[in-house]
Amino acid sequence: MSYQELYSQGKLQEIRDVLIDRLKNCRLCPRNCGVNRLQEQGFCRTKRKARVSSYFLHFGEEPELVGNGGSGTIFFSYCNLGCCYCQNYSISHLGEGSEVGPRELAEMMLRLQSDGAENINFVTPTHVIAQVIEGLCIAVEKGLRLPLVYNCGGYESVDTLRLVDGIFDIYMPDIKYSDEKVADELSCAAGDYWPLAKEAVKEMYRQQADLVVENKVAKKGLLIRHLVLPNRLAGSFKVIDFITEQLSIDTYVNIMQQYYPCWRAHEFEGLERRITADEYLEVIDYAKGKGLHRGF
Repeated sequence: MSYQELYSQGKLQEIRDVLIDRLKNCRLCPRNCGVNRLQEQGFCRTKRKARVSSYFLHFGEEPELVGNGGSGTIFFSYCNLGCCYCQNYSISHLGEGSEVGPRELAEMMLRLQSDGAENINFVTPTHVIAQVIEGLCIAVEKGLRLPLVYNCGGYESVDTLRLVDGIFDIYMPDIKYSDEKVADELSCAAGDYWPLAKEAVKEMYRQQADLVVENKVAKKGLLIRHLVLPNRLAGSFKVIDFITEQLSIDTYVNIMQQYYPCWRAHEFEGLERRITADEYLEVIDYAKGKGLHRGF
């Protein structure tokens, strides 16, 4: 069932109302702050309105997202992880951007569609999922029809994901770590990241399964990103084991090599340098040896 169908049945509006109501005692993500975000901010430093850094046609995403028209990305400010090495720290930590209401957010989606976007790509939507669906309801009424991408850090509530089942066509989570101590140190005490990310990604896979590509453009499914960190800090082998053993060898996995130390990375042992070619290639070779063949 698509988000258009959910809207025509009144179910998308019901989901919107539930999510907004849950802002009153926010537990929409694993941080479980429990604050009333209609009036105050939790870990994500976001209250009733979403904050948007920028929106544009992105031609630097995976080729299957870019297609000919580009991926219509909307970058939300702040996030629910707070990684110490975030390459978009001016957005995720410093909050670069402006608050927008649901009509403004809907107009962004529609503008990207009219500009030729292949999809609407919500970047770090986890903490603003209520606001996203609120804007989506308006955009659908005005003719939005593109696939929707949920582009997140992998630190998700399965309960929230189940609530939005049927809305997002493409799930694109990072799987950042397979070591709880590393996650605790590098992502603001998110020591439960690995077990929760596994359950969240399994739920995404249950909803949309392997990535479906038509005419070289992604239409639905799961696309996983994994950033290789220096000194094997990401625990990449265990991440790949999880994907191949609990999801599918047909999973599309973008194993990324662009790590560089920024924000507060120099304060943490092991993050002070870029990765080497050998560090990257050992992950690629391991993934191929386990049967993965899409992405990279």
